[in-house]
Amino acid sequence: MKKITAALLLVVLLALFFPAGLLAQSRSTAASGGVTTSALPIPFVGINVSPAQNNGQVTLSVQLLLLLTVLTISPSILILTTAFLRIAIVFDFIRRALSLNTSPPNQVMMGLALFLTLFIMWPTLTDIYNNSLKPFSDGKIGLTDMYTNAEKPLRTFMFNQMGNDADSIRLFMSMRSLPKPNTRADVPTFVLIPAFVIHELTEAFKIGILLFIPFIIIDMVVSSTLMSMGMIMLPPVMISTPFKLILFVLVNGWGLLTEQLVRSFHI
Repeated sequence: MKKITAALLLVVLLALFFPAGLLAQSRSTAASGGVTTSALPIPFVGINVSPAQNNGQVTLSVQLLLLLTVLTISPSILILTTAFLRIAIVFDFIRRALSLNTSPPNQVMMGLALFLTLFIMWPTLTDIYNNSLKPFSDGKIGLTDMYTNAEKPLRTFMFNQMGNDADSIRLFMSMRSLPKPNTRADVPTFVLIPAFVIHELTEAFKIGILLFIPFIIIDMVVSSTLMSMGMIMLPPVMISTPFKLILFVLVNGWGLLTEQLVRSFHI
């Protein structure tokens, strides 16, 4: 009885792990070399590349390539054409002014900068969705109109931040030997974006200088006090950092900094 049970168990295991297609495989011998091959039921997956039959297929391939390129550089677009650039640089300045290298962590600072960017850019993003993405998904406009409608709110945002400061635009227009623009529409986007980046870097550095001044004063006072007491071997940063943190917390530094950053954008 035990032998019969063991034999049945062996048959069941063979049926589970070796399907009938593998057990009943057909063998054939090649006529030239006498090599024995097995016809296994294993699927073959292949990718065929065929030449384009018309210009429409070529255009579709190029559009797909451009779409993948845009998706790849989308983080750079987020950084360079929104409020993220100024906020991230100012946050780095305030951390250096407080003599803090890893606190708060970089992930926290960049996360806060991202959500502040969404808060500031929300009207612009809403405009892009209502006039560009939603009509395109509904089939009311084409790809070209979608790009144009998405570009307009971003251009308006960048122009509003730059205000009357046209030095950066003038710089890039002159480097390309382009004629003097009469209206905003005459400024190409490939000129506007680097001009906007230069302007944002300048504004962020101005804010960073103003943030450094009170903390530099604390460093100077602490350093002078330690020198007068003869404590030359004691690093002044170890004494000044707690005082700077106390001052920053007492004046509600994060709240004031966030409020002034948001108000610095013309929205």
